[in-house]
Parts: sequence; structure tokens; C-alpha cells
Amino acid sequence: MYLDLYIFAALLVLGFFFGRLAEKKHFKSIIEREKKYRQLLTFSGRLLPPDLDRADAELVGGNVVISIDYFKRIAAGLRSIVGGRVTTYESLLERARREAILRMKEAAIAKGATMVVNVKLETSSITKGKGQQIGCVEVYAYGTALSPILA
Repeated sequence: MYLDLYIFAALLVLGFFFGRLAEKKHFKSIIEREKKYRQLLTFSGRLLPPDLDRADAELVGGNVVISIDYFKRIAAGLRSIVGGRVTTYESLLERARREAILRMKEAAIAKGATMVVNVKLETSSITKGKGQQIGCVEVYAYGTALSPILA
């Protein structure tokens, strides 16, 4: 009886520390890459900038699937009992959104684009298990990459 409780507590503590370590490492990588790709402008608006005469347009996208760690799953389960914001999932979604946008920017830069307009995000959860628990979250970012035509 007590052995099971100790094992559960140990797994919970390990999940917390290793999950937090992985999350910090991923956020650090995201921040570095955001600085690198800062020059590529992205807009959610559909209209082209008025000073852009002609440009090649091409659809670009980037997606990411991030798994939910053991601690986040337990914490979210406990939160669902009392209700309220599930902050453990909020950081997971933020990482996924930012990573998907970065991957979209990488694709746009590879095509020679100087900006991406009409940026949209699609989010979905991937469930598993008997209770259809969330196992992973997928975010897909896409938009229209514009490359100016040199006359």
C-alpha cells in the first residue's frame, strides 16, 4: 500500500523536474530562434501592404506535435476536479504555437520571402487511452509568403 504511494510520489516528482527542465530548454531554443527570424514580418491581416507593388506569393506552413508530460497530466487531472484554469496546459500550448510559427518562418525564409501575411493557427489534441486523455497537442501555422519581384 505505502510502496505504491511512494512510487506514485517519486514518479510525480521526477515528472515535475524533468518536464520542467525540458520545457525550459525548449523555451530557450524558441527565444534564440525568434531573435534570429525577427526580420521576417508576419501579419494576421489578409491585405497586402500598400507599398508592395508586386510579389510572388506561396503558401508556407509549419507544424509541431508536443507530448504532455506525466506531471502535467496529473496536475490537469487534479485541476479538473475543482475547476478553473489549467495553467499546466497553457505553457504547453504557448510552446507549441511559438514553435509552429518559427517553423513556418523557416519555410518562408527558405523560399526567399520577406514577409508572411494572412497567418493562421490550427490546434488539435491527440487523445489516447480509455478515458480519451490528451496525449499530445498539435499546432499548424500557415500563411502566404511574399517575395518581392525585382524589376
